[in-house]
Amino acid sequence: MDKAYLIQQLSELAGSYELDVPEQILDQVISISKFKVYNKGDVLARIGEPSTYAGIVMNGVARCFYVDGDGNDVTRFFAAEGNACMDDGLIGNPAYAAMWEALEETTVMLFDAKRMKELIMSSEQIKTIWIELLESGMRYKLYRENGFLVENATERYLSFRKRFPSLIGRVPQQYIATYLGIKPESLSRIKNSLKEES
Repeated sequence: MDKAYLIQQLSELAGSYELDVPEQILDQVISISKFKVYNKGDVLARIGEPSTYAGIVMNGVARCFYVDGDGNDVTRFFAAEGNACMDDGLIGNPAYAAMWEALEETTVMLFDAKRMKELIMSSEQIKTIWIELLESGMRYKLYRENGFLVENATERYLSFRKRFPSLIGRVPQQYIATYLGIKPESLSRIKNSLKEES
């Protein structure tokens, strides 16, 4: 891929998070990265594999999930354009704690997690950006916990639709349901009920 194009794409991505990342830093990130295209259904990472790589979804959608003790497939996160994926190694986990799969053809910018951590620690400016990204991740975690603590299933769906409008129509309903902690048939009832009300 053309480096100027990649820098532009990453600058736009950083801007969407209200981050001002100098071109020099983006150039360093690109220098330790490779790009991989995953077909729909491909597995990006498996539970227990060494978390050597982390990535950013450049286009497409990936799903983070696990199977609980009762055999239920549970979606933890969707990573669309601009979202991190397979980031366990960046937060100190030696192995992936969940599965990652492509829900459509997905291009991922992959970088060596260890080298990225070294790059982060090499500069106060990059550390500041890293802290902002960690804070963004913490806000997302609080949003998720709050949804399960104080919202009913309909409210969780409405929050999901508002927060992730680009995923509606791209992600199968069964995965949205498991993300919301409900059965697919319950999500169908919620969607039908909302149609009747409008």
